[in-house]
This record gives sequence, C-alpha cells and structure tokens, in this order.
Amino acid sequence: MPPRKRNNGQQGLPGIPGSQTVAELHEILWKSADKLRGSMDAAQYKDFVLGLVFLKYVSDAFKERREQIRAEALADGVPEARLESFLEDVDEYRREEIFWVPEDARWDSLAAQAKSESVGELIDTAMDVIMKANSSLTGVLPKIFNRESVDQRRLGELVDLISDARFTGHEGKSARDVLGEVYEYFLEKFARAEGKRGGEFYTPASVVRVLVEVLEPYKGRVYDPCCGSGGMFVQAEKFVLAHRGRRDDIAAYGQEANERTWRLAKMNLAIHGIGGDLSRSWADTFYEDRHPDLKADFILANPPFNMSDWHRKTDDPRWRFGVPPAGNANFAWMQHIISKLGVRGSAGVVMANGSMSSKQSGEGEIRAALVEADLVACMIALPPQLFRTTQIPACLWFFTKDKSARGGMTDRSGQVLFIDARNMGTMADRTERVFTDKDIAKISGAFHAWRGTASAREAGLTYVDEPGFCYSADLDEIRKHEHALTPGRYVGAAEVDDSDDEPTAEKIERLTKEIFAHFDESARLEKVVREQLERIDG
Repeated sequence: MPPRKRNNGQQGLPGIPGSQTVAELHEILWKSADKLRGSMDAAQYKDFVLGLVFLKYVSDAFKERREQIRAEALADGVPEARLESFLEDVDEYRREEIFWVPEDARWDSLAAQAKSESVGELIDTAMDVIMKANSSLTGVLPKIFNRESVDQRRLGELVDLISDARFTGHEGKSARDVLGEVYEYFLEKFARAEGKRGGEFYTPASVVRVLVEVLEPYKGRVYDPCCGSGGMFVQAEKFVLAHRGRRDDIAAYGQEANERTWRLAKMNLAIHGIGGDLSRSWADTFYEDRHPDLKADFILANPPFNMSDWHRKTDDPRWRFGVPPAGNANFAWMQHIISKLGVRGSAGVVMANGSMSSKQSGEGEIRAALVEADLVACMIALPPQLFRTTQIPACLWFFTKDKSARGGMTDRSGQVLFIDARNMGTMADRTERVFTDKDIAKISGAFHAWRGTASAREAGLTYVDEPGFCYSADLDEIRKHEHALTPGRYVGAAEVDDSDDEPTAEKIERLTKEIFAHFDESARLEKVVREQLERIDG
C-alpha cells in the first residue's frame, strides 16, 4: 500500500488552551519535571521525565501510524473484517521507522490508570515489553518507577501532565523531529540544573556546531569515545540532513563510561533514527576499548578536562607520541582519538586551554610530536562562559591524517591554522555565552577558505590572514614558539581603524582632556552623595 500523506495541521494540546507551538510543548513538559523535583535529585528526575517522555512519544507515533494504516487499507478497499490483520502487522510500522508498542504498553492504557497505586509497576512493565519488542532499545529504557523511594501519587500527576503533550500535529514537523527537539531542550535544561555534573552528558550546542561545521561530516563513520548523551551524533545528523543527505549517510560509533548517560545516548539515537553502535553496555574507553578495530572518517569529542583518575598502562600501543602523565588524561584522549582516524580521517576535540602550552610531565614533548607528525590542522581559542558547567578555559583541536591537495583542496602540509575566537559569541543570559550563526559561519568559513574545500569554492571564499583573528603558520614558525599552540601567539593584534585622519598627538591630548573631565565629574558626584548621606545621618 502506498503510504498516506501525514496530516500536519496544527492541533492544540488538550487541557492547555491555545498551546500549539513546539516551544510551548517544551515548557509544558519542563513544568512536569517539577512534580518530582522536590523528592529526588536532578540526575534522578532526568531519568524519570525523559523515560516517560520517550514512552509518550513512541505511543503517539505508533497511534498516528496506526491511523495511517487504517486509512490506507480502507482506501485500497480492504473490508473492515480484515483491518485488524493490517493494523497488527509489525512490518507496517517498522518500515516507517516507528517502534512497535504492545497493547498493554500504550500510553492511553497507562494514563487511564495514572491514579492507581500500581502506576509505577505498570510503567516498568511497559518499558520492559517495549524493549523486548524492539531490539534497538534492549537494555535502554529505565525501569525505575516501581520503587519504594518513588512517590506514586506524584508519579501519577506527572503522567497526567505528560498526557497533555502531543508529539504529532505540529506544522511541518514529524513526531520524531518534535521529540528530538524536546529531548535536546530537556538535556540542556537538566545539564544546567545539575551544574558541574551536567557537563558529563552535555556539550553546549553552539560549540558542537562549530566542530561539525568545520569537519563537514557528509558521509561515513562518526566516532565519539566519550559520547555523553549523543549530542555530537545528533548535530552531525542535522548537518547531513541540512545538506540534502540521508540519515543513513552516517553511522555512529561511540562509548560512554556512565550507565545513566549511556542510556540517554541510546535513547537519543533511537529518537533521531541514527544507526550505529554504542556497544552493548557502558564501559571505560581507556580500560576497555569497545571499538578496537574501528577506523573513523570523523571524530567529534568533548573529553573530561584534565582527568586525573584514569586507567593508565604505560605500554599501551595508543601512546605512539609519548606516554601521557598519570595525573592528566588530556593527551591520552588525543592519542586515542588519533589512533582511531582512518587514512583520510579528521577529528575535532574540545580540550582545556592548558593542553596548548603545558610542558609538565612530558606533555610538551607529546604536543611537539603531534605537530611534527603534521597531524594538527587547526587550533581555535574559545571565549569564556561557553560552558556553564565549568570555568576552565577551553579550546578546540582539529586533527587530520591528510593535508594534501586531494579533491582540489589547497595543500596545507606543514602548516597549521590558528583562529582566535576569544572575543566572539554573545551572552544568552548573565552567565552563559553562545556562538551565533554568524560567528559559526565566520569560524568555519575561515577554515574552509584556508583548506580550499568544495564548500569554500562554491561560496567564493579565499583565505587571507586576518590580524587578531586567524593566521596560517608553518612548522618552522611553530618551532620558534617551542611548539606552543595558543592562537594568541600567532594571530597578533587586530588592526586599529585610523580612518578619522586625526593626528596621534592631537588624539592623545583630546582623550586626556576627556578622561580628566570624567574624573572631575566622578569627584563631584562623590561629594554630592556624601553630603546627602550626612544629611540622612543627621
């Protein structure tokens, strides 16, 4: 049967007058998290809310597809008596990438029993049967609702609130797209709520976008050795779809050491329909590499900064450029990543600033070896406050196995591009900075112009050094700086606009008078304030 076109007309959310946008759906669902906020910590209610939201989504998507099948069958003249066999055909759902939801796991059935004292047991059972019916979800969904520590009354209220959400019926968006947006929104909100611990599973979206826009992962194997909740893969998928590719153009390979975070990542990939392998369970990348034979086309990673407690073997074959120090895993992560690159693979890695210049415990020698092996393509200094979960200054390393002129690109062998983005970004609120679309385009545009990629040629971009922003250095120049890779050492200061033609001496005299005038005014105001305070005291 040919699939029927989806009805994408907007619908309101029952019980929530006038709620029709995805943004309002975000807020409705976030308010639902408050139902459990007082009875458990952020990490726990994250698992509860995201698990229930996922359960609601699979039910909505299943129900929508069920109605489509019914309409298709009737349009094809199938009699009512035979409809049931079409509606229960699992393949009719899976071919549209819809999860099969057994009858006793469907949301309507659970919502009808939300006030039951056994609602937690019913939800756990629903999670179990859905995992058994869909192999890609095996071991992923949380079964944490039927515990003594869980307030069943509040859980019932949470189910009622989530019942008001509809993942279908949003203009131009599939249920999967809407859930994907909701899931990303929740991950960001939970990361903020958890503070420093939130950094374990979430990398700010604008930072991930810089990595993806520079690497351009159009097609191939994408790897993340510390994948958190899978945000790197989701952003890579968005890039592919934005450039008219298909979801199956990329395959995700990842590993995550934290059990809860691994489950979040598995759900995230399932939601977005991203194929790949996050291994059969969570595991420490240094202790047990779950992808020993992988050679990736693209690697995106945000490893824990300056990790001091890590599994270290001095004879590990990954340490081709030097044994990383026991007290800091930064260069262990980088060497692991390089060991996973394919013949023409490239990688983008978020690192603490210290990695660019540290000489402690042999780190300087390892960095020099990476540079001399011509693996470093680009270094980007980031502005402060991009990462709400840490105050440690950060940078981006880009590695590549091939800087040759292949595919019409510019031969950049023996060269490194330095970009200083410390003054870029805009404050989203009092504490968090984000890169704008314009910022991301400028950074990625500079790289692609330097490399001479197809996208740069199509856009008519040509590379020139820009004082204060970007500079292309050769290995001899980097050696003079003792292999320190801090962009500020290379890009210099931005050019000052002296187009007003005012002689320097006159400008200094004028500005001196102005600042002294400001000093005088400040002193006058101080005197006025003191007099007023004395009157009050009197």
